[in-house]
Amino acid sequence: MKVESEEKPYDDINITPMLDVAYVLLLIFIIMTTATVQGITVNLPKASSTPSLAKPKTKAISITPEGNIYLDTYPVTLTELESRLQQYKAATPDLPVVLKADATIQYQKVVEVLDVVTRLEISQLGLVTAKLVK
Repeated sequence: MKVESEEKPYDDINITPMLDVAYVLLLIFIIMTTATVQGITVNLPKASSTPSLAKPKTKAISITPEGNIYLDTYPVTLTELESRLQQYKAATPDLPVVLKADATIQYQKVVEVLDVVTRLEISQLGLVTAKLVK
């Protein structure tokens, strides 16, 4: 006569701890991605009216008070800016570009960036300003 053991091997896996880890990782991912998409903070000059320039493929060039140039949120030099804009222009011929420059920077930096945009024949250029509060 054969005696059967009372212990059975496990037929299923408890996935509750794995789901807990997945939810924590998802939460960390959401928090980190929203924290890094803030952009570059610049003190914008004031204007009496600011037109809306929201286009989905718009490239933003920012110039900080220290004179650093950013394309979207990535730091670039003038030569890197020209080569990257040239690549974007090849993919999208009517590439819209907006320029956000701090109000306290030297005007020469803005002129240098505008020269790059002019050389690449980018005709859709917008200058971002803050709305003038009366």
